Amino acid sequence: MLVRLIYASRAADESAATIEAILTTAREHNPASGITGVLCYGGGVFLQAIEGGRSQVSALFGHIQRDVRHQDVELLHYEEIDERRFGGWTMGQVNLSRLNHAIVLKYSETIELNPYTVSGRMSLALLEELMATASIMGRG
Repeated sequence: MLVRLIYASRAADESAATIEAILTTAREHNPASGITGVLCYGGGVFLQAIEGGRSQVSALFGHIQRDVRHQDVELLHYEEIDERRFGGWTMGQVNLSRLNHAIVLKYSETIELNPYTVSGRMSLALLEELMATASIMGRG
């Protein structure tokens, strides 16, 4: 059974090295677990979608909740899915500070995305638009 989980967290350390370490870890470990997804970051906030088997996604989310690089981890959306939306990436990435502000403003009250104040469905819609506009970068 496939599921999609979307969560938000605050970065304990906003350095480029920390972001790259998170992405590297995901890209190294996710393929063996069948996990795919995308990580958006900017302004000290992470918004991430992870997809895969229910047990694998649940285990990964538990790990993220205990990861000292993440603070204020909050589940935004969880659903069973028929197919992956982010299957092309072991962990794609989006730097929110480099986006066209109109895309963020479409789904947010201000030009700075705060996933803690929008619905999970809105977060998913934003991620889908980022995918449609080729804003997601990263290795498969």
